[in-house]
Amino acid sequence: MIPFGDPSASYQTHKSEIDQAIKRVLDSGWYVLGTEVNEFEKEFASFHGKVFHAVGVANGTDAIALCLRALGLGTEDEIITSSHTAVATVAGIEQAGCTPVFADIDPNTRCIDPNSIKGRVGSKTRAIMPVHIYGQPAEMIRILEIAKTHNLAVIEDCSQAHGAEIRGQKVGTFADISAFSCYPTKNLGGTGDGGVILCRSKEFAEEIKSLRQYGWNEERVCITPGFNSRLDELQAAILRVKLRHLSDDNSKRRSIALRYNEELKDLPITLPALARNQLHAMHLYVIECDRRNELMKYLRSHQIGASLHYPLAVHQQTAYAHRIRGGDNLPVTDQFYEKNLTLPMYPELSNDTVGHIISMVQKWFREET
Repeated sequence: MIPFGDPSASYQTHKSEIDQAIKRVLDSGWYVLGTEVNEFEKEFASFHGKVFHAVGVANGTDAIALCLRALGLGTEDEIITSSHTAVATVAGIEQAGCTPVFADIDPNTRCIDPNSIKGRVGSKTRAIMPVHIYGQPAEMIRILEIAKTHNLAVIEDCSQAHGAEIRGQKVGTFADISAFSCYPTKNLGGTGDGGVILCRSKEFAEEIKSLRQYGWNEERVCITPGFNSRLDELQAAILRVKLRHLSDDNSKRRSIALRYNEELKDLPITLPALARNQLHAMHLYVIECDRRNELMKYLRSHQIGASLHYPLAVHQQTAYAHRIRGGDNLPVTDQFYEKNLTLPMYPELSNDTVGHIISMVQKWFREET
């Protein structure tokens, strides 16, 4: 089976460097919040090309919750986001004690629709959390304008968009604070859970560093209630290796996506949009097809791991259905979830494998029409 994603392939590609990094940590005898985390934080901040500060945390969900906590947000504070996202986005909002509100998505970008955001702003709204879904940058300029008009904070969820750009500026640097997941399947993924927060203010970064470890100060005295959300040294060392290859790996992803787009463009399916002024991280390659279940079954029967990466939007899931404001009025999101299908996408896909996937998709349409 050709999987839709393959973290093990990334390890095999960078095996020598990763093995050396793991040995370095094991030999050091220091396994949590040490030199590797400090260096990863510096390198991750430097990668974003501005005067930013990075804080490593245990996972992407915690990163979202810590961003909100550090902003002083909590009970009854509403955060506008999209239902078309990983459940982690909403779980992080609720973990911080905040209340999610759902806005619809734009049919072209599949990211949160600024026009829908405007219709969701209420008296309890305190922040907007755009998700750069599948590696596609959200419309940050318009979102920041809306936030300024209504005096709202903005937190970017960049968990699927490491290295994505808008007009040469990397996502995660438009807002004052942003959250990233480093789960193994991500563009920048470790071999276990991990996350990182990027923020503009050094003082804000220091506050998050305190919050990630019980709210301690330098004397290990709790000055505020906090979390246990520490990035361990092994993951940080592995992420340092992966970060060095991120731009090249993202370029390989985009090359595969361009080939998919070119060779599938004449079929009756909707392909991911690749805007000229944006650098798509291409975390996932997701098409829309009226008969997607039949196509998925066909591809799987031929050992191609086509997938419903998110089988349901968050508002359609049992734990969240009928209880989140805005969830009853998401027509574009609802329509998207009737048609979306994920094709294999990772940097290590060979030319022959990509060609085989394309030919099987084309063959299904020929046979069915």
